[in-house]
Amino acid sequence: MTALITRDELAAAIEAGTVTVVDALGGEYYAQKHLPGAPALVPGEVDARAHGLLPDRDAAIVTHCSNPACPNSGQVADRLTALGYTDVRKYREGIQDWVEAGLPVETA
Repeated sequence: MTALITRDELAAAIEAGTVTVVDALGGEYYAQKHLPGAPALVPGEVDARAHGLLPDRDAAIVTHCSNPACPNSGQVADRLTALGYTDVRKYREGIQDWVEAGLPVETA
């Protein structure tokens, strides 16, 4: 099971520039809003796109999707781990929690 990260921990890591956030929603959801700097990487594209998006397999990576009910972030995190990424965590609460806390988002 993928380790979790809290909103506060994630916000601090983004501020410090020590993490790559990956949006596991993609498509229209990604275009509407995503965490700052987060590329889209949906479960069905991990094998084909992970190396190009995330070349450092030892870098800190956090996946997220919409909320705790969304399975995408866990699926992407699990697949990244299976591909040899060593520091993958999941922001379980997702973008819904991030927005409700008033934190910044980007649009495509």
